[in-house]
Amino acid sequence: MSKISNVITMLELLQSGRKYSISELSNILEVSERMIRIYKEDLDKAGIYIDSIRGPYGGYVLKQSIHIPVTKFKLEDAELLNKYIDLEQNKEIKEKLISLQDKIKGAYILNEQVDKKQDLKEEIGKKYNILTRAIKEKRKVCILYYSYGTGENERVIDPIEMFLFQNGWYCAAFCEMKNDMRHFELKRIKKCELLNEKFE
Repeated sequence: MSKISNVITMLELLQSGRKYSISELSNILEVSERMIRIYKEDLDKAGIYIDSIRGPYGGYVLKQSIHIPVTKFKLEDAELLNKYIDLEQNKEIKEKLISLQDKIKGAYILNEQVDKKQDLKEEIGKKYNILTRAIKEKRKVCILYYSYGTGENERVIDPIEMFLFQNGWYCAAFCEMKNDMRHFELKRIKKCELLNEKFE
């Protein structure tokens, strides 16, 4: 994408209020970390100040509200332009078409990320509701849980409490398989089924 498209996309991502590390922005925009720092400097010069958080968990945060027009482009729109870019003989028109394609791709990256984020929120919300109901009614829950060491495995748990840690929801529960208390990260729960069986 062009520099302008990348700066706009970076600004749209930061508009969510979430902290992004330089490496995250670099991966999303497919540019070097040095370029991300240059984009930040350009935005600062334009009066759009992005806060820098230092340290191993640092990154960029946008604390001011910026109005950016909402775009509804899809990736197919950018791919469709490829045909016309290849056929176009006029150099000036070709450059304008490439610039337009960059803008569409920038909007697509943002919309795709927003959609994925929304889907994840809804999915975690459903699991949260099941687990809080289980806690209230003292009912066991069958989960399919992804463990970094052993992969996916089915477990029956007795949920005790929900808690928020580092922007992620967790459930403290007694795990029958491990015969011990464990903390389960909701985004790693692949399946969550409320059982009729109760626990003490």
